[in-house]
Formats: sequence, C-alpha cells, structure tokens
Amino acid sequence: MEISFTEKDLQFRGQVRSWIKNDYPAHIKQKQNNGEKLSKQDIIDFHKALSLQGWMGYNWPVEYGGTGWSSTQIYIFQKEFGLAGCINILPFGVGMVGPVIYTFGSDEQKKRFLPNILNFDTWWCQGYSEPGSGSDLASLKTKALKEGDHYIVNGSKTWTTLAQHADWIFCLVRTETTEKKQEGISFILIDMKTPGVEVEPIITIDGEHEVNAVFFTDVKVPAENLIGEEGKGWTYAKFLLAHERFGIAVVGASIRQLNILKDIVAGLKNPNLERKITELEINLNALEMLELRLLSDLENGGHPGAESSILKIRGTEIQQRLTELFVEASGEYALIYPGPHGHSNNQPAGPAHAAKSVSKFLNYRKASIYGGSNEIQKNIISKYILGL
Repeated sequence: MEISFTEKDLQFRGQVRSWIKNDYPAHIKQKQNNGEKLSKQDIIDFHKALSLQGWMGYNWPVEYGGTGWSSTQIYIFQKEFGLAGCINILPFGVGMVGPVIYTFGSDEQKKRFLPNILNFDTWWCQGYSEPGSGSDLASLKTKALKEGDHYIVNGSKTWTTLAQHADWIFCLVRTETTEKKQEGISFILIDMKTPGVEVEPIITIDGEHEVNAVFFTDVKVPAENLIGEEGKGWTYAKFLLAHERFGIAVVGASIRQLNILKDIVAGLKNPNLERKITELEINLNALEMLELRLLSDLENGGHPGAESSILKIRGTEIQQRLTELFVEASGEYALIYPGPHGHSNNQPAGPAHAAKSVSKFLNYRKASIYGGSNEIQKNIISKYILGL
C-alpha cells in the first residue's frame, strides 16, 4: 500500500474544515449541540447548503455535474464530516440511484433526474427489501407487468428508510419469472405521488419512525422510467450495493464517538471499561488502515470488490460496539430509558450522555443488517477471496 496526502490534498482538507466551521448551517449546528431532533426541513437545508457549495455530487464525475474529486479527496471529505459530527449525507439519491442513472440510464433520464439530485430538489428512497426477501434479495416478489407504454406494479417493500419524506423511490421489481431467481429482475423509478402507492410507518424498537412499509397496488409507471434493459436489474443492484457498502464504515464518525466516549470514561476510573475502549480503538485503527488500503487501490484504477464487504462488516461491528460501551459507561442510568422523546420535564436522569445511550444502542442493532447482512457479506468474502 502506498498512500500519502499531497500538499493539494492538505489544502483541500483545509477547505472542507473551513466550510464546516463557517458555512455549516448554524441552526442545524445549534440543534445538534442542544441534542434536539432535526426536522425534515433541517435535513433539506443541510443538503441545499452542500449543493450551493457545489459539493452535493462529491462522488460524481464532472461530466454529470459532480466534483470530479479523487478517491483521496472523497475520503478526506467524508472523514472530516464524520469527525465534525455533521449530518450524514442521505445516500439514496447522490450515492445510490444517481450513479446507477448516469452509468446505465438513457440520456433523457440523465437530463431529467441528475440535476434534481444535485440540487436536492428530489428526496429519494430505496425499494429493495421485501417481507421475506431481505438478505436473499433475489427472491423478491414485487411484479411489474408491461402494458403498452406503462408497467403495472403490484407488491410491497419494507424497511424503507425515510419513505415518509421521499418524492421518488427506486425499486427492484420482477418483470419476468425465470428459473434462476437473479434473472428477470428490473430496476425502475417510481413517483411516490402515483395513485396506488401507500406508505405505512414501522416504529422501531427505540420508538422512532425511521423506516416504513411501502405498498404498490396497480401502480401505473411509465415505461420510460425503466433503467437500462429489462431483466438487468440484478446487475445494476450489485453495482449499487458495492458502492453503498464502501461508505458504511464511517470511520470519521466512529473516531469522533470514540473520542467522546474516552472523555466520559476518563472520569469514571474504571480499568475494565478502559481496557475495552483500548481494544476497540485498536480495531478502529485497523479498520482505517483497511480503508486506506482500498483507497490506494482505487487511486491506482481498482474497483471496490470483496474488500467493501470487509469494511461493511468491521465498520458496523465497531459502530455497534461503541453503542454498547456508551451504555456501559452510563451505568445504572441506562436503566432509566426515557424513550424517543425524552422525559416529560426534559431533564434526563444522570449524565447527559446517558439519556441517548440506550436509544442509540437499540437503533444500531440494524447496522449489521442493512446494506446486506454481515452473514451475507461473509459469504461474499469466502466466494471472491477464498474461492469457496
């Protein structure tokens, strides 16, 4: 592995830090500092600010309106945002469907959808998982039957993150029943305002409304919304998932959380907890080295492959371990879980970090499942690296 930051890279890092310090929306930062819940408009404001800076397409080539940044610059950008505790950039538009559209879509689709993604005029969500078709995604049953110049879509998707806010959803649908289940799947874009689309909330174990069930009943979708070729959806899905998993490691954000945890534990005089944090820090350092190794490969013309599965596994395990140690650091106060909306008097019991420790612990149980469960990732690693 050979990687070092050039003077240009360091100057770029200074620009990112300057924007975070001076141009990150002040009202959002204030809410975050006060531990307040962010609204839909807050999230839109953040993405609009990124768009105004010209950074919304941080991972896109210049020809489609992106920054054209190198892999190193993208790494620096994401790490600095994580270290600063910035809102996560919603991946569904710019990180998922956008690259699929500019790689496999028609010229008309690129003109129609890409500018709206870069301006965050369209909020996207992802329609992959279904009841009974999560990790085994190829077993999906939502059907799209061609009738003239439209598809008629029937079925359902589940665990659809932030679908309650979304304008559009990109879906994998079955356009043909085939012997091999990976065949006959297509990738289609659906306007959430289309008659027959229904969104129902799923309240998760931490009491929050983050995910949803989405139902399609005789939904009429223009055939022009099909991406690429009919029946090639599995190919496009694999392309998307490889890039999604690369970004799940969120090393910068984990480093920030680890440093906060270390400050908390420093005042507890608990050698056993300090030992656990040291072990976690070693694992996090190793994860960062793995990410830098993949970054070096990308800079030399490589592509994310099974390595992205390793990043996904270790990254999510570390995120979960962090939440476990925050609960442990909260001691008996973790037992007084205030629920998603806090105590009625807005005065949490015990130290400030204790109030949210259980909520984050519960929420992050999902981390080892989304983006393809960690068990599935291990199968991918055995196939592509060990040849099993």
